[in-house]
Amino acid sequence: MAAASAFTRYFYANTTNLLKWTIGIVYLWFGALKFFSGLSPAEVLARDTIHILTFGLIPDNVSIILLAVWEVAVGVMLLGGFFVHFAVKAAIVHIIFTFTPLLFFPELSFTHAPYGFTIIGQYIVKNLVFAVAMGIILKDEQQN
Repeated sequence: MAAASAFTRYFYANTTNLLKWTIGIVYLWFGALKFFSGLSPAEVLARDTIHILTFGLIPDNVSIILLAVWEVAVGVMLLGGFFVHFAVKAAIVHIIFTFTPLLFFPELSFTHAPYGFTIIGQYIVKNLVFAVAMGIILKDEQQN
């Protein structure tokens, strides 16, 4: 019983840090995969989305590396606890853009638009949770 109580106290006292660390791990991991062609299941979707968003002005092989750098940087900043305000804003921009495939590639995102998601659609929509978590982190950062 005492261990559960200690865990609960630790958890409640560190919820924002736990959010930063867990989201930081996801950003770092998913971003790092993009440095190695074929490892990220989101690589093709990300490359094709960036191609449309930038009107093809950024070469595809460069765009995926830039995305990898962006994601890894957000992850490192969240895990390290530095430039958190900047990291959260960069993550929010990233999250907003992650929803664009729902518009650009509805055939990949939906089995029955707008409610029947494919696994890709589910992968995208789960970012709603990340967006709210970023808001919580930002709020906590501004209060401290």
